[in-house]
Amino acid sequence: MEIFKEFRLEAAHRLPNVPPGHKCARLHGHSFVVSVYVSGALDPHTGWVMDFADIAAAFAPLHERLDHHYLNDVVGLENPTSEQLARWIWRELAPSLPQLARIVVRETCTAGASYAGEDEVG
Repeated sequence: MEIFKEFRLEAAHRLPNVPPGHKCARLHGHSFVVSVYVSGALDPHTGWVMDFADIAAAFAPLHERLDHHYLNDVVGLENPTSEQLARWIWRELAPSLPQLARIVVRETCTAGASYAGEDEVG
């Protein structure tokens, strides 16, 4: 079974590697929505896969590092596309959430990225 917990954060960024004149090269911000998915067996006693509070506790340090910050200044997010942000969050969360299944980052209501560890080794 898969469950998820959503988090909201406000952050500014610019994309340094887009073609000249692209609007995303300029400083701008987003109201990001980050969904953290975990998967596992349904515990017969508790009736859940994982306590949502445990997901929130694991994400809290990342929220502190990202919310109301300039993402380009975060080590590893020098080119903070939604794709890069999803992969960065995965890599930061995976050690504390072994049941991590997927990260979804929405930068607008209609655009975002989903990452399920495809690039991870091991």
